[in-house]
Amino acid sequence: MPGPASNDPHPYIGMWVTADGNIRQELLASGRYDEARGNRQSAYQGRYEISGNHIDYWDDTGFTADGYFEDGILYHAGMVMYRQPLQ
Repeated sequence: MPGPASNDPHPYIGMWVTADGNIRQELLASGRYDEARGNRQSAYQGRYEISGNHIDYWDDTGFTADGYFEDGILYHAGMVMYRQPLQ
């Protein structure tokens, strides 16, 4: 089965949040991410790449991290994040 057309957004693009809503990470279609923590907007920003269900992060400050998607959940750096529905 062929994958999505090149102009279709990746299925993981969008906002991911922890159950308590304290951490919110937006995966942008440009390959960048913007993560808010509590009241601190854009606490972390950088780029990401997705391969299959694996995601690698390169923060603008120089640290790296990774995670994976499973059953509609993002597991990242010890956090469990859920897809926020589009409004």
